[in-house]
This record gives sequence, structure tokens and C-alpha cells, in this order.
Amino acid sequence: MAEVIEIARLALHDQVAARLRTLLVEGQIAPGAKLNERELCEQLRVSRTPLREAIKLLAAEGLVDLLPNRGAVAVKLTEADVQNTFELLATLEGLSGELAAQRITEPELAELRAMHYEMMACFARRDLSGYYRINARIHTAINEAAKNPVLASTYRAINARVQSLRFRTNQDEAKWKMAVAEHERMIEALAAHDAAAMRALMIEHLHRKRDTVLALLRAGQAYPDAHAGGRR
Repeated sequence: MAEVIEIARLALHDQVAARLRTLLVEGQIAPGAKLNERELCEQLRVSRTPLREAIKLLAAEGLVDLLPNRGAVAVKLTEADVQNTFELLATLEGLSGELAAQRITEPELAELRAMHYEMMACFARRDLSGYYRINARIHTAINEAAKNPVLASTYRAINARVQSLRFRTNQDEAKWKMAVAEHERMIEALAAHDAAAMRALMIEHLHRKRDTVLALLRAGQAYPDAHAGGRR
């Protein structure tokens, strides 16, 4: 019985973390805003214990900063943070793409194609939230196809801090179409096992994301106002 209770408790804080992660990534909790535990407990309909466990998990992922005398705050990056993070991410994704093109199996490629079609359906419906979730799964699958767990875990840790900014890069229609076209070329490069092309595509993709994020930051459009769970 104790084991069943423990599994249920763990499952609950994972569910809370997943819902909180979406609020952070989609900007419903604005970067820089303090996470208001009372409001979040009401919104997510949970007690403080699983909420606090979820916040610790997201802090470990890099989506939340735990600050002295302020508590949990949604991560907010400076222009220099963005430059430095995307510089490293481009290198990691480039290597990941190169290795994936060399090592991907036919079943892995078939699953990636299926996810790509799901993502295209979200694009056709202009479902940005659904598109982003599947897009993130595709990037994770490419990392997994590289079959280097150290690379995959390093990528996850670095990428977590820019998830909310990456989400906003596709809110411009032209840039969203360009991102879709880049993903189509990635599938082609993986299918052809063209490691050099895949590396170049992934680096170009990340550099374009970086430039879009920096443009949003400079225009004061990268960070929305808080709608939920926190105050500026």
C-alpha cells in the first residue's frame, strides 16, 4: 500500500510539473514573475506539497530560478544570456544532427516522419501550442537518434532555459513557415543519412532562432505580461 501511495504522489508532482512547464513556456507565467504558490494551488487544484516538488523539478531543469528572499521566479534571460546559450545550443544541435544522420534506424525515422506530419497538421490549424509540443518532441527524438546520452542530457539542460523564448519565435507567420520548411529539409537529410547537410541545417536553424529571439528582445516583445500564477 505504501508503494502505491508513493507512486501516486510521484505521478501527481510530475503532472503538476508538466502543467506548470506549459504555463512557463507559453508565457502564461511571465519571465521574471514570482511564482505565487497560493494562486497556482488554486489554478492547478493541488496542495502546496506537490506544487513545491514540481517547482524544485523545474528549477533543476532551468525554467525557474530559486532566489534568496524572493522564492521561485520564472527565468528571464538577458541579451548576453541568449547569445551565449544559443551559441552552445547550435553546436550541440549540429553535433546531434550529424550523429543522428549517421546512426538513425528505420523505425526511428518512421516515428520522426509521423511526428512531422502531426506537427504539419498543427501548423495547418495554426495551433501554436500543439505545434511547439510536437516540435520539442522532434528535437528530442533527433537527440535520441544520435545515441549519445551525455550529449542528450547536456542539450536538455541548456535548452530548458530558452524554451519560453523559442516558443515565441514562431508567432510571426513568415518565420513560422520558414521553420516548417527547415524541418522538412531535416527529415530529408536524415533519410539520406547526409551527416554534413544535417549538421549545417541544425546550426542554421538555431542561428535563425537566436536572431529572432534577439530581435524580439530588442523590440521589447520577447516577454509578455503575466496572466497567471505570478506578478511582475
